[in-house]
Amino acid sequence: MTMPSDSGAPAIHLMGQAIPLATHVDRTPSGGARTEGSLTQAVLMARAGWWHRRATLDATIDAEGFTMRSGELSLGAFGEGFVDRRHPHTYLHELMLGLRGHAGPGTLSLGAGRGFAPFGTDDPMVRPFAKYPINHHLAQVLERGIVVGAARVGPAIVEAGSFTGEEPQRASSLPLARRFGDSWSVRGTIVPRPWAELQTSYARIASPEQADGFGLDQRKQSVSARAVSSDGGRYALVEWARTVEYDHTRREAAFSYESVLVESAWRAGAFGVAVRLEQTDRPEEERLADPFRTARPATDLHIAGITRWRTATAAVAAPAVTWGTVVGVPFLELSRLAATARDTRTLFDPDIVYGRSHLWMLTGGVRVRAGATHSRMGRYGVAVP
Repeated sequence: MTMPSDSGAPAIHLMGQAIPLATHVDRTPSGGARTEGSLTQAVLMARAGWWHRRATLDATIDAEGFTMRSGELSLGAFGEGFVDRRHPHTYLHELMLGLRGHAGPGTLSLGAGRGFAPFGTDDPMVRPFAKYPINHHLAQVLERGIVVGAARVGPAIVEAGSFTGEEPQRASSLPLARRFGDSWSVRGTIVPRPWAELQTSYARIASPEQADGFGLDQRKQSVSARAVSSDGGRYALVEWARTVEYDHTRREAAFSYESVLVESAWRAGAFGVAVRLEQTDRPEEERLADPFRTARPATDLHIAGITRWRTATAAVAAPAVTWGTVVGVPFLELSRLAATARDTRTLFDPDIVYGRSHLWMLTGGVRVRAGATHSRMGRYGVAVP
């Protein structure tokens, strides 16, 4: 359902999505090859506007806590107690209420709720690949209790947000009210052409790994360039991100991780083709008896080293199949990964853990969707270019 720009009537746009997929990897930390099935990215999204679009709602309900309790097999992935598996997101992934207005030549917006901090690039859920990039926790800050403001004048957009620093501990976690305001971020975006944008952002996050607030802080930087054709048939993204874990008691950096990513997608007749190249540093935390899990809450004492992951991924999407209002797009993704210790003093040796340093990952599935695709995720109000 769409609403004309001059209409004061309320309108809501709903989209449901789920991706049943199978993943095969030739090596795992538990030894040997492994094949698993998952129902990933099972979400219901709502975008609503009323009062001539001066008031807005952005909501995402995520069922991954039910559909992939043990995570999604994905070599190189890390975060929130999972390793070599992507963790399930929280049930209440996003719930933001917003207001928009005008001030002279500019437009303003203010939003509050649970959602994305103004930092980094779009969430991988609205990008061409089913598998998330390894840098997800370096390049986005999500599922925080937040207040965010944005201003736009011509091609320039500025955002600032104050939010809760802690990461969710489980799928049912809600933001901790006592942590609100301990973290902040800013993002600037230039939109020189309707099809192009440049972004840079900075964040200071208090103790994301420990909910009690006594863990290492993070200082994050991001720079990116994005281009997409008017019909959505061609897309490209280049990004650099850096996270420094900072010991505020000693006032010194403890660890740092960098990432560079390039991805592109285009239509080739009825087929979709995408390519992604990535180099990302991953902290290697002490693993539990389950080699796909790490201790929560984490501490700096659990860091056994830093591994540099280099990946090349190619994807192809077949022509869509339609069942009434439901659309299914079959796809295949093939990844070649190389893992090396960034520091020779590390206690974590990929050759020992995986049996080799060069790995393969093959993923096939169907992206099932009802409703029009949401093209952006991670921005609110006038910050959406």
